[in-house]
Amino acid sequence: MLPIFINILLTVNVIVCILLILLTLMQRPKNEGLGAAFGGGMTENLFGAQTTNVLAKATRVLAGLFFVLTLGLSMLYTYEANSPSAVQARLNAKSAPAVSATPAAPAASATPAK
Repeated sequence: MLPIFINILLTVNVIVCILLILLTLMQRPKNEGLGAAFGGGMTENLFGAQTTNVLAKATRVLAGLFFVLTLGLSMLYTYEANSPSAVQARLNAKSAPAVSATPAAPAASATPAK
């Protein structure tokens, strides 16, 4: 169950990364860099006059979500690496020697009696 949850969180993390990259590229810098390449007027028509505030707030939210997801994934990977797998548990159960409740009797001496 844990590997499925890790894969789902990893997929969400990749989607957040892609959205974060796109939002960062869409922002309009003061000297009109890459933001103008996507059409500066398009974002103003979409979000109104407060385009920079909307994009900056969305970038902050996605960055926070990215850090939380990454921290959670690292903790889950650490937990999964430290827990024994089903195969290891079966091998440990088979290789454990059977412990008897009574102690073994001392061996008879090998020297012949005179």
